Amino acid sequence: MGIIAVKGTNDIYNEQAEGINYIEELFSAVCNLYGYRRMDTPILEYTEVFDRSSGDSSDVVRKEMYTFLDKGNRSVTMRPEFTAGIARCINEHKLYATEELPIKAFYYGPAFRYERPQLGRYRQFLQAGVECVGVDSARFDAETICLAVSFLQMLGFEQVKIKINSLGDEASRKAYREALTSYFSAHIDSMCEDCHERIKLNPLRILDCKVPHDHELAEGAPKMKDYLTPESEKRFYQTLSILADNGVDYEVDDSLVRGLDYYSEVVFEVSVLSSAGQDYGAVMGGGHYDGLLSALGGPQMAGVGFAFGLERLYLLMKDKGLLGEPEGLDIYLMPVGEGVLDEAFALAQIVRSLGFSCFLPDKSGKLGSQFKKAERRKAKFALILGEEELSRGVAQLKNMKTQVQKEINLEDIEDELDEAFGESQHHHHEE
Repeated sequence: MGIIAVKGTNDIYNEQAEGINYIEELFSAVCNLYGYRRMDTPILEYTEVFDRSSGDSSDVVRKEMYTFLDKGNRSVTMRPEFTAGIARCINEHKLYATEELPIKAFYYGPAFRYERPQLGRYRQFLQAGVECVGVDSARFDAETICLAVSFLQMLGFEQVKIKINSLGDEASRKAYREALTSYFSAHIDSMCEDCHERIKLNPLRILDCKVPHDHELAEGAPKMKDYLTPESEKRFYQTLSILADNGVDYEVDDSLVRGLDYYSEVVFEVSVLSSAGQDYGAVMGGGHYDGLLSALGGPQMAGVGFAFGLERLYLLMKDKGLLGEPEGLDIYLMPVGEGVLDEAFALAQIVRSLGFSCFLPDKSGKLGSQFKKAERRKAKFALILGEEELSRGVAQLKNMKTQVQKEINLEDIEDELDEAFGESQHHHHEE
């Protein structure tokens, strides 16, 4: 066997590549509706971008980053997530001073986590998301959640569920951390190694522990809502009422924390339900943050965002039959006889320049086998060019679905194709 892909990475091709491309295009379109613009940051950042932004207690920083020294002996990291890089970009280019606020950025591309590969989770994975930075407002928090819900509904998910919680402001979290520390200190001897670290660094992390015994203990822990300052409580209910007024279903989940330390105030997860009401688990998560830009040396500015994994969303769409048929080829061009190959090549170029996808084989073949190949490529039309047709300046155009074939004039190819595709669409809608 030859060389294979690095463990925990995967190749994306054929139907999966088309499906993921469809998700990216729709995401891009929905983000544009909400006034977001694309932002691309480098895959490679200085390690301190993530050390300073994510907080030392997050599992991402402690265990999961691809970090190494480059040839200049500088510590660099392949991005484990996008938010910190976007915050660094806003700081570095002083976008907070030159752009109208809030800055609304969306992104998609590869991210890297050195974690144990498991079903649907890869060490290199595709992530997409949004960041809305520069205005501290419950309305923008709510709008971000509305964007997430709109996007999933446009993909075809009918039942979308929001779990939401508030982590409060700095004063709320300080009081809550103290309450958690005193609660878990009484039980820490029976808890996992990671929780021994978490209680020292950030006891909120323990609420996220997946070890069954620790998870049970966490269920009996004090709840954040009992420690919210009046300001944070008011803000939380303002966000909830905007969601309710706009028909967004949500459920307040006291145990919800996010995996990165920069979050404050509203945090949320979005899941989708099957037609039978089964919860497929969270497909995207996000929340509000306050100290991220300042942690990276910029001004004190709030932001809110969410992210999702494209591979996981693709698998869910496939499972629910939401991807539809892969888009086929517009035209399969069939040269009949070796003498027409040069003219067929020139004709293929003209067809493509008119905006139609076109496949041209590199040699002439029997019509029967060419039709089979055209079917395999899901071609809508076959364009047949023989020596006799060429001498008269015509070709045969066959609708692969209706099997109707007609002669078309090559001088008027643009009008002829527009008319044929128009009729084909009309026929399709009538069905």
